[in-house]
Amino acid sequence: MAKSAPDEEVVKHHAEEIVPVETPKKWTGLIWDTFDKSPEERKFLFKLDAAILTFASLGYFIKYLDQANINNAFVSGMKEDLGLYGNELNYMQTAWTVGYVIGQIPSNMVLTRVRPSIWIPAMEVIWAVLTFSLCRADSAKTIYIIRFFVGLAESTFYPGMQYLIGSWYRKDELAKRACIFHTSSALATMFSGYLMAGVYHLGGIGGFKGWQWLFIVDGTISLPVALLGFILLPDVPETTRAFYLTKPEIAFAQRRVQLEGRKGREPYTWAKIRKIFSSWHIYVLTLLYVTFNNGGQGAAPVFAQWLKASKKPKYSVSQINTYPTTTNAVQVVSTLIYAWMSDGVLRGARWPPIVWGAVWNIVTAASLAYWDIPTGWHWACYILGGMGGGLSGLIMAWGNEICSNDNEERAIVVGSMNEMAYVLQAWLPLIVWQQVDAPKYQKGFITISFISALLIATAFLTKYLHDREIKQKQRVSFSDSSSSEEVEQVRVDPDSKNLAKEVQG
Repeated sequence: MAKSAPDEEVVKHHAEEIVPVETPKKWTGLIWDTFDKSPEERKFLFKLDAAILTFASLGYFIKYLDQANINNAFVSGMKEDLGLYGNELNYMQTAWTVGYVIGQIPSNMVLTRVRPSIWIPAMEVIWAVLTFSLCRADSAKTIYIIRFFVGLAESTFYPGMQYLIGSWYRKDELAKRACIFHTSSALATMFSGYLMAGVYHLGGIGGFKGWQWLFIVDGTISLPVALLGFILLPDVPETTRAFYLTKPEIAFAQRRVQLEGRKGREPYTWAKIRKIFSSWHIYVLTLLYVTFNNGGQGAAPVFAQWLKASKKPKYSVSQINTYPTTTNAVQVVSTLIYAWMSDGVLRGARWPPIVWGAVWNIVTAASLAYWDIPTGWHWACYILGGMGGGLSGLIMAWGNEICSNDNEERAIVVGSMNEMAYVLQAWLPLIVWQQVDAPKYQKGFITISFISALLIATAFLTKYLHDREIKQKQRVSFSDSSSSEEVEQVRVDPDSKNLAKEVQG
């Protein structure tokens, strides 16, 4: 695909100034990467962060608020009001998952052809309206149907935003942004607990129960965020028309990702499809994300149900909804630590935090599977289980980097990673997280232990295959060093001093 004119001029003019990536020269760059860049690039990244991260975090917040609210509504009166004494909660989650699974890869393929600033917010508006409608559900069957379409609308968001983030940021910037984005899910789950504790007392007002008010408030929060996306999302560098970016900054953005080795859009062809599905990328990266996403306690409200089943002491509805938020707090803190360590101290290595989080999953899940442990360790296991829940952004950043040479592959692989994780979630909870096994869930905790061990093995396999691929590319680059293609194998100096002159001009 032909590059834009500003891109060609910039690359031609500055080709001789391109040097390989170096580690940050100032310690402040380890705190936040823009501190080690020129004022012009810092200004550009501030604009980009303010737009993309604001919308991404708010959008993911409302997505997870919606997901968590089903569990919170269930333990706050919905179960009794609708007579849900079997595995209905499992089926509600599965209905959402089926819709979510169906939409992801097609949606990410659409994003390579339709502006993200139109497609993603439009789907958010639809799911906000559907969330409102849950307050009127009077049977499990009605909830199943609505949840399916909520999942279908939500399928555009997470893989779509990870693709978008991967379209703009460099390697030393990517994990922090992806993880900041992901922490909003834990914050939403925390907020949902406090929200349920608050709106529960609205029960009776307007003829609605407390759990029904939860969905009304949820929809009220969601709709303005969805509309904000039409204004803030910048699309991708080669098609952006964001009002807050100048023309020189757009050319600057295009050159940044070019020199990062990230390719622009190309047509879908059978040759490209065959290439994508004959590569190890889609299979190993998908397995990596599947084992992460199904190797934690999030498949069931285990902490809340343990509290609800407790006889001595007996916990209130407010306590049942708020105490489990400590797990999410641990997830937020650990996620940010992983991101800063990976981008900075670990120099872009993604696998060490992944292995660390998986080890904690095994420790906590194995303890809970045994069950006959001190009450204090019960609390610790539920809370520290959050240390394995913050790996999504790192894994997505790794996938974006590994697939940077093919835009369409990157979109499909990111979609496949998230989609197949939820394919497993569509049926696995029905077997190992059955509501009738609450609160012990022994099968669920044993499953976490084994899946987390597989996550560790897959992380090492990904590292081995990626390292081997890099060495093969380096050999090809060395043997063809006189070729003009060498320009695309190197990156900008982190100082970006020469690059910034163009923006300043």
